Order: sequence, then C-alpha cells, then structure tokens
Amino acid sequence: MILAVLQLLSILDPKELLKGGGYVLLFFIVFAESGLLVGFFLPGDSLLFTAGVLATGGALSQKLGVDFNIFVVMLGCFAMAVVGDQVGYLIGSQAGPRLFNRPDSRLFKQEHVDKAEEFFERYGSKAIILARFVPVIRTFVPTVAGVSRMDYGRFLRFNLIGGAIWGAGIPALGYFFGQIDFVEKNLELTLIAVVGISVLPIAFEIWKARKERRAAA
Repeated sequence: MILAVLQLLSILDPKELLKGGGYVLLFFIVFAESGLLVGFFLPGDSLLFTAGVLATGGALSQKLGVDFNIFVVMLGCFAMAVVGDQVGYLIGSQAGPRLFNRPDSRLFKQEHVDKAEEFFERYGSKAIILARFVPVIRTFVPTVAGVSRMDYGRFLRFNLIGGAIWGAGIPALGYFFGQIDFVEKNLELTLIAVVGISVLPIAFEIWKARKERRAAA
C-alpha cells in the first residue's frame, strides 16, 4: 500500500508531468481537474506554479528540457480552467440528481459530492471562485452548480473570474517567484507554501462567517 502511494506521488510529480507531457498534458490536467469527476486526484496549484517557474527559462527548465512561454501557459490554463468548469456544469445540469445516487467506485466517492454540495450551499455563487483553491472540491462544485440549476449567466461570470485568478494567476506567481534562486532550488518547499497560501481565501471566509454568527448571536 505504501509503495503504491509512493509510486502515485512520483507519477504525479509536477516536474515530471511537465517534462514528459509539455503544454498538452498541462492543459489537459487543468481541464480534467476542473470539469471531469475523475480528475479530482490530479495536481492543481502545484502544477500551475511549477509551469510558471519553468517558463522563466532558468536552470531547472534547462535541466528538464522544458521550454515554456509564460503567456501561452497563462492563456491556456485560463481557457482550460473555464472550459473544464463549463463541462462540469453541463454534466450536473444533464445528469441531475442521478449523480447523488451514484454508487461508490474506485474513482468516484459520494462523499466528494456531498462535501462540494455543502461548500456550494455555504458560499453560494462565491463558491465557484473559492473552490478553485480547494483540492477535490474544485472538481465537484461546478457539477453541483449544474445540479442546482444555478443561473447560467451568473455561473459563467464567476467561472471567468475564478479561471483568471487561478488558471492565469498562479502561473504568473510561479514566473515571478521562479526568478528567485532560492525558489528554483527549493521548489518542493515552495510548493508546500503555495498550497498553504492558496487556502487563505477559504480561511478568511470561514473567519468572516464565524464573526457574523457571533455578531448575530
């Protein structure tokens, strides 16, 4: 079991994925994690940040033989993030409540849908943006929005905003910080920090909600 987990982590290493798959795999993973229900386990924030770092053309990108253009990375990731969420919404609107009665399988767990539904009910339309920064939840929230028949125009607006902040913003951060030697030489440590920082919007929303409840009480 432990060996299998280690092998999976090795396969999902952002550097190795980008080295082997280039733009095509990068954009596919962003799309799959955003809109396909089986894509929840794929790396998101770490992959986008690493792509930005590799776009600097520094020692790491030369070592891996990866030649990325930051504008192509940002535009492609933004587009695939938006398209992925659109597909997730379409799946939800077409499949409807059947998704909530689907039996568990190796790649599908009902608890993921339940957590996404709870997240959507708590934050409403803002969940489309906030979910971008929560692994697993970001895969299922667009589908829950479709199941809930969220107004499509409203969904699209929030989807575009979230896609821009996440899909284009994180690679841009990677590109900016990737020009710092410490970041490039300690990428794994930096990725841990990025994942931690990425949950700050959620932490702020939880703090604000608790503050409002205390004020109401």
